[in-house]
Amino acid sequence: MSANRPAAVVVLAAGEGTRMKSTTPKVLHAICGRSLVGHVVAASRELDPEHLVVVVGHAREQVREHLAAIDPATRTAVQYEQNGTGHAVRTALEELTGDGVTLDGTVVVVCGDTPLLTGETLRRLSETHAADGNAVTVLSAEVPDATGYGRIVRDGASGAVTEIVEHKDASEAQRAIREINSGVFAFDARLLVDALGKVRTDNSQGEEYLTDVLGILRSAGHRVGAAVAADHREILGINNRVQLAEARRLLNARLLEQAMLAGVTVVDPASTWVDVSVTFEQDATVHPGTQLLGSTHVAAGAEVGPQSRLKDTAVGAGASVSFTVADSAEIGPEASVGPYAYLRPGAVLGLKSKAGTFVEMKNSQIGEGTKVPHLSYVGDATIGEYSNIGAASVFVNYDGEAKHHTTVGSHCKTGSDNMFVAPVTIGDGAYTAAGSVITKDVPPGSLAVARGQQRNIEGWVARKRPGSAAAQAASSAHQDGEPGQGSGRKSEGER
Repeated sequence: MSANRPAAVVVLAAGEGTRMKSTTPKVLHAICGRSLVGHVVAASRELDPEHLVVVVGHAREQVREHLAAIDPATRTAVQYEQNGTGHAVRTALEELTGDGVTLDGTVVVVCGDTPLLTGETLRRLSETHAADGNAVTVLSAEVPDATGYGRIVRDGASGAVTEIVEHKDASEAQRAIREINSGVFAFDARLLVDALGKVRTDNSQGEEYLTDVLGILRSAGHRVGAAVAADHREILGINNRVQLAEARRLLNARLLEQAMLAGVTVVDPASTWVDVSVTFEQDATVHPGTQLLGSTHVAAGAEVGPQSRLKDTAVGAGASVSFTVADSAEIGPEASVGPYAYLRPGAVLGLKSKAGTFVEMKNSQIGEGTKVPHLSYVGDATIGEYSNIGAASVFVNYDGEAKHHTTVGSHCKTGSDNMFVAPVTIGDGAYTAAGSVITKDVPPGSLAVARGQQRNIEGWVARKRPGSAAAQAASSAHQDGEPGQGSGRKSEGER
């Protein structure tokens, strides 16, 4: 256990977020595959706190359900009335003490709408708090423009924080200060509990402000310090959709930078978007216009894009995926997908296999070396090794009530414009003729032909479409002596 392990982390997530203009609670809006509060919880978990409490209020059942899904060990405390940040923290501590928890050590307080905050920054805050022996340590940041933020005022000799002054109350000299309050704090647990009981509500909002605790502790002779964030953008809070988009851009850039430094080629970071849960291996390449979402993994030497969207999809080593949409699919090593392919859940492509242009696959396993080159739908099927599925083939898997399975063996060659009406099995080494509707099993090594016999009705155009462009072209061909024209023989339809 770390010597700086906090006794608790409290996440403030009770607000409504009216400026988001949304029926979704603010903290449940997502960027890069994770909710705002999910990002904060993940960063907080990196501290390995003894207890992690999220204060919920607005739409609390939705938020609770979400937290139970992403981190079941998280506790929640309900702030039934939003009476300020101090009241929210007090609600969290009462939740713990009500369960018999005695807090001894550090309590870290973070905001649930700061998705760019990292575990490393929280760790430095906790370490600074312990090393300096502070009663409270505020996470601060140096910003280019501090307008609207509370200023950190320090003692010139000791560097200790003397007060946090809100912008509207700051003097001209204080407004020149660029170090601001982030709203993230580390407290001595016992001193925090005592100070919260002394916070008053005689302010313009009639609320309990957590920042008042700093003044209370300093007045009692305790040291108040600050830890400066390495990157001021980490403390950005989200209040509207504009800020949400900006945070998404910043986090995406951070994720792509980490990938590139780890050996991934990202051709155009400006048009590439990834989720926090996406993983790569060295020498993977991502081309422009690509989105990689969920648990997608791109193995060594694989190339994805351009213009592809992969969600929860594994791309094997050396595979190539272009102009493709894939969801919950598995693309084997050295496989080729696209352009303009659609892989739906359960599509599994084997080594060196192919799903080509305008191919859709769903719940199907494609064997090593097998190719579905173009214009085909493969659903609920198993295809063996080194088979070839002809163009414009459809695996007819649905009878209107239930789905059925088709099996195609290894080393099969199926003709273009085939319909495989499931359930049906094509044996190893079998062939099917172009234009066939396959409704019965085909034995291994057989040729299946399931189509009507062709017949030509000669002279039909001249009789039925006299004077048309087609009739004139046919007449010219007849005069030029093209084969099959004007032979005088009657077709089967005329006899």
